[in-house]
Amino acid sequence: MKFDYSNIPAPWIESYGSVKPNLDYPPKTMAEAVLDTAKADPEFTALSFMGRKIPYSALAANIHLAAKAFYALGVRPGQRVLVCLPNVPQAIYCLYGLNLIGAVPSMVHPLSAVGELVFYLNEASCDVAVTLDQFYAKFLEVNVHRHIGKLIIAHVSEELPFPLSFLQKTFTESKFPKLVEGESVLSWKSLMKMGENYKGEYQCKKDFLSEAVVLFSGGTTGVTKGIMLSDLNFNALACQTAEMAQEEVRHARMLAAMPVFHGFGLGVCIHTMLFSGGTAILVPRFNVKSYAKLIKKTRPNFIAGVPTLFEAISRNKYLDGADLSCLKGVFSGGDSLSIELKKKFDTFLAAHNASVRVREGYGTTECVTACCLTPHDKEKEGSIGIPYPDTYFKICKPGTCDELPFDQEGEICLTGPSMMLGYINHEEENAETLRKHSDGHVWLHTGDLGVMDSEGFIYFRQRIKRMIVTSGYNVYPSQLENILEGHPAVRRSCVIGVPDPYKMQKVKAFVVLSDGWANTPETIESIMAHCRKHIAKYAMPYMIEVRDSLPTTLVGKVAYTKLQ
Repeated sequence: MKFDYSNIPAPWIESYGSVKPNLDYPPKTMAEAVLDTAKADPEFTALSFMGRKIPYSALAANIHLAAKAFYALGVRPGQRVLVCLPNVPQAIYCLYGLNLIGAVPSMVHPLSAVGELVFYLNEASCDVAVTLDQFYAKFLEVNVHRHIGKLIIAHVSEELPFPLSFLQKTFTESKFPKLVEGESVLSWKSLMKMGENYKGEYQCKKDFLSEAVVLFSGGTTGVTKGIMLSDLNFNALACQTAEMAQEEVRHARMLAAMPVFHGFGLGVCIHTMLFSGGTAILVPRFNVKSYAKLIKKTRPNFIAGVPTLFEAISRNKYLDGADLSCLKGVFSGGDSLSIELKKKFDTFLAAHNASVRVREGYGTTECVTACCLTPHDKEKEGSIGIPYPDTYFKICKPGTCDELPFDQEGEICLTGPSMMLGYINHEEENAETLRKHSDGHVWLHTGDLGVMDSEGFIYFRQRIKRMIVTSGYNVYPSQLENILEGHPAVRRSCVIGVPDPYKMQKVKAFVVLSDGWANTPETIESIMAHCRKHIAKYAMPYMIEVRDSLPTTLVGKVAYTKLQ
């Protein structure tokens, strides 16, 4: 039976009125949905971590324990808690445990700098934080600049099987500063003891349309912002992703290498799997050799990652001879996948007995993550696919709410059940981003340029703010990067605009060379000659600078603002 959405005051329902969704989205919180999965299939493996298998029954028990512990600590409904953890089981217990008591986990990257952590704590108004022992010293420094009421320190060894737990304690954790517990600092083990001793009520009957998780935008353009996302946002994403996968997700295994503080990692690799009754294989830190070993050992059905992950896999020798026939889906997102890299990785998959090809997706943290994906049975070169079920796209003239015809380039706008509640403390940007159009619908203005063809396929161009204007012409760096990476000498590239008194901006390219190619005038001229064949004269790079590597953001995108 479908849930009646006619009275839901969420933006997408308010805007669509009597339009009923195609999928059934349960009126539950994230924790309720996962705990229901645990009741239905208690003995199946929910999480796999460094060789340890955690069944749904144990996951449920740990969620309840974490919920009681945080409640005993004084955390209450609506309160935000900073969760600064990699892909470890404690991050999952925090996520759903806090949700169960109506609190809001604010997920951030554990490698964030001190200044960034101070910003996150202030932006989300967090007085409680959870992190690992290896970041304890950094948080003590953070506390000098911004007081943290309660700091909880977890240890990876607590979740490892023996003898890995012993080795982790002896050779890794012994090197970290000794934890001094007190009124404001306590260990994860002490926190859990509080949960074991707590006997009162702790579960909150939470509105599934209210704020459930805060994720922070990547900050590659503009100011980093906290994005408020609801239980409906995440549960809808899980339903939609499972539908688009075109494969049975229940009892399937997903290699969760994308981080839990990123919408892609949290929404697709973890929540979708646990919502659907699958297994999330947690990868706390990406390393090509260990990742390849994990693929061989666990034989996952699904892998998802950013283009840099697929580039790294295809270039290393550790998967030589591996049988990848276990794969039912390979998904790329988080950054633009070049045509050349897609061809390269599709060839790699076929050579390793995989019957699938890379399916490219598109999304923004403002709708959790993916909202568009290449269909399993049809792809168009350069396209990011078609919208998810119940997610609607339109292309608008930039700076307006006016819809453009098919095949005309403009701003990608979308609406659907995964659309965010808004930014924290940024009302002006909320008004610019979530706009009510003349059709009565509320649309999310993504700030991305794209095109929609007559079959509904979407083509991403790039961020509007990243467009280069030279001599009055619009130049799109992502298109030039595709061309540059079509040359065998170029492994990775980034194109930026450099201020110029005559042209306003001129085009400069940075490249990382492929193995076996030397930084010589002959190599540069060969790349330039390739560009001249495919790039208009006004858009040609005036210079190609070779680097050993390109700067990246914390989630693996090229940080072009640093190059600028």
